[in-house]
Amino acid sequence: MAIYFHEEDLPADALAPGAVAVDTETMGLITPRDRLCLLQISDGRGDEHLVRFAKDSSFDAPNLKAVLADPARTKLYHFARFDLAAIEYYLGVTAAPVFCTKIASKLTRTFTDRHGLKNIVSELLGEEISKQQQSSDWGAPVINDAQREYAASDVRYLHRLVEVFEERLAREGRRELAQACFDFLPTRARLDIAGWADKDIFSHEA
Repeated sequence: MAIYFHEEDLPADALAPGAVAVDTETMGLITPRDRLCLLQISDGRGDEHLVRFAKDSSFDAPNLKAVLADPARTKLYHFARFDLAAIEYYLGVTAAPVFCTKIASKLTRTFTDRHGLKNIVSELLGEEISKQQQSSDWGAPVINDAQREYAASDVRYLHRLVEVFEERLAREGRRELAQACFDFLPTRARLDIAGWADKDIFSHEA
């Protein structure tokens, strides 16, 4: 298992075919304001690739964009809504089709409100991950080893989690419902970017 660090783009042929786990690190939680600093990606075979973007980046990244936009590759996320918005706003691609482990957890683990990645990795896989670097400065000139490990851990377990959630969604008869949610997520991300992040347009409220 290795963590590979790249500047501005993913090397060609860095990933094996198939689904890829994806996550992002930004300067904050407001997509148009808080720039994309790092994108993590893994093919689930033991290595993680971190792609760092500088403050003045053009976000060209043709190799990375080709993977993210590939309709034959499912992208695995935890809280896909945020990552999809960051990728679309800064990289200009819709990184779908989607499987979101946070939504899958909410649809199958209705006995708990513990749907964070740390919680579900611990409870479903028996692995422990640290969230200590979650709020660190991802725009710093140097991304330190602790940050790199944190970023890599956010994609390291997603393939295994998807296997668990596929079984549970089928068991509870909610696979079709989950897929409808996954299919809507790129649109939900566009609504966030366009200014409807905190407003439920489906609500009866005015």
